This record gives sequence, C-alpha cells and structure tokens, in this order.
Amino acid sequence: MDLDMLDVRTRAAIEALCDEVLFLREDVDRLRDALSEAESLADNDALCPVFNRRAFEREIHREIALAARFRTPLSVIYIDLDHFKQVNDAFGHAAGDEVLIRISELLLRHTRDTDIVGRLGGDEFGIVLAQATAEDSLLKAEQLAKEVDQLVVTSGPDGSGPEVRIGASCGVVEWQVGQDAQALIALADQAMFAQKARRKSSLQADKQ
Repeated sequence: MDLDMLDVRTRAAIEALCDEVLFLREDVDRLRDALSEAESLADNDALCPVFNRRAFEREIHREIALAARFRTPLSVIYIDLDHFKQVNDAFGHAAGDEVLIRISELLLRHTRDTDIVGRLGGDEFGIVLAQATAEDSLLKAEQLAKEVDQLVVTSGPDGSGPEVRIGASCGVVEWQVGQDAQALIALADQAMFAQKARRKSSLQADKQ
C-alpha cells in the first residue's frame, strides 16, 4: 500500500495500527518465553538439574508409545542411594542437598542425551533408556553404581573428620507389552529393593 496516496488522518491511523501490531507481536514473543520458562520450571526438580517425578512419568508414557509402535526395547533403572540418611545426620541437610546435586550431575554425565533422568523423591532417581535391552541396562546400572560407590562425603577443611561413603542400589526392568508407566516404575522399584538386600548381605559377609 502506498501511504503517500492516502490523506493524513488515514495514513496516521494505518501507521498507528502497524505500531500496535508490532507491539502485539513483541508481547506474544514475551508470553511465549514466559510460558517456556514456566513449563521448564514445572518439569524440573526443585533441587536437582533433572526431571521431577511428574515429568519423568510423562516421558515414560511417551517412550512406551514409541517402543510399542516401532517394536523397540525400552528399560528403566531405579536408583536408591545407600547411607544417605547418615549424610544428613552427620553433616546436615545442606550437605545432603549437595550430594543429591552431585549424584544428578553424575547420572547426566554417564547417560546419553536421549536418556531420561529424573528424581523420583528423596534420594531415589530413575533413568529411562530408550532402545536398550535389559542386558544393556544392567551393564549401565553396574557402571553407575560403581561411580556412585566412589563418592565419599567428609567434614573438615582437610577432610580429616568423619566420612560417609555413598553407594547406590539399582533395579533394572525391561518394558513388556501391556505395561504402563506406573507398572514399569513399580517393577523397577521392586528390583531395586532386591538389589539393595543383596548388597547388604554381601557387605555383612565381607565383614565376617
């Protein structure tokens, strides 16, 4: 449109309308950014740089749908920290929070970008391994457990105070047709408790 062909009042009205459209577009962009940030906050754990349980379960639903459609394997690792209560008791909850953050970073560092890591509550974490069999996931769980087992929490500037050695018990379950997200998490949780009992028995046997 050639604005020079219009009278002054019409041209001014059109220019004002164009300015309003530009303002609205900028406002929409700001709202989109705010919505994206809100969605991110809603999905992320309040403490750790991983998904919270709600987002983790949602992502499992998506991965199950993909696994069912393309007939690909899918596994879940359920992780529970050993001796974590001792950290809170000996060093305080701030130290416990720092341990949880370090564990989250460790899990992210040793998993693929396509894997899903979430904090399921307290000192429990979950990992969804897409296109991974139970055998592959067991190897990954063993690797993660070894990494966590090396984490030692100490006190004092020179680390000469009491220490707590963190460990991890991991339960691994491969998805089967017909299982939903809740069933898969529950089975992985049961497998974790079985592994925790085996680790405890092995530790007691080593002390005898």
